[in-house]
Amino acid sequence: MSATQALTDGWVVAQRNLIKIKRVPEVLVFVLISPIMFVLLFAYVFGGAIAPEGVDYKEFLVGGIFAQTVVFGATFTGAGLAEDMQKGIIDRFRSLPMSRSAVLVGRTTSDVVYNVLSLIIMALTGLIVGWRVREGIGDMLLGFVLLLVFAYAVSWIMAWVGLLVPSVEVINNASFIVIFPLTFVSNAFVPIESFDGVLRTVVLWNPVSTLTQACRELFGNVAPGNPVPDAWPMQHPALYTLIWVVIILAVFVPLSIRQYRLSTSK
Repeated sequence: MSATQALTDGWVVAQRNLIKIKRVPEVLVFVLISPIMFVLLFAYVFGGAIAPEGVDYKEFLVGGIFAQTVVFGATFTGAGLAEDMQKGIIDRFRSLPMSRSAVLVGRTTSDVVYNVLSLIIMALTGLIVGWRVREGIGDMLLGFVLLLVFAYAVSWIMAWVGLLVPSVEVINNASFIVIFPLTFVSNAFVPIESFDGVLRTVVLWNPVSTLTQACRELFGNVAPGNPVPDAWPMQHPALYTLIWVVIILAVFVPLSIRQYRLSTSK
């Protein structure tokens, strides 16, 4: 089938996934409450202890919370596919005259909507606690687009994992084990200067760090007294993040489609 057919069928599947919000509103509530909790927790509980000197921690924080939220939001792709596999819904899709890749396209697309809702709620919460966008609306929109593009790429990783290990419980545990340290071993919550040795190198080349740095620059939340490290990724954070997006999509889109075909041919 053509790419147009795959996109058309994928949109139908995406609509089906979004309709589930009405039937299981608890999922949406969790998606929206989680970023609020992180913003309030770090802004008012931990902020005084870990705030960089001379930096407004609330403005420093929100870019990192954005990055963490969209990365964690991508795990819904793997959990959703694993659930559909367990319930036999994928077998029903297989019997329909539709593109094989439509299920994956639809799943990853619908989860972008979840991330959009999370970003809106989180931005409003950030504004309430004192976060401000100090660049133009164009840069602000570019920051949000970069967040969504990176999240979309990560969702294909989770799609592959969800098909490889079709168990919701395993997906949730595995994603937590991998994504939690990935987001915390970064500059999302603490300045890079607080890391030493090998750990500092990992932070500098961590795409979550560059995603966070790019958002801070686009939102105008980089403090004048907090210089950017000399490492190439941090000097070109948006470009480095987009390079990772391309690599992830180039690797995991074919892997996910192949794994889907193997899983549905059993």
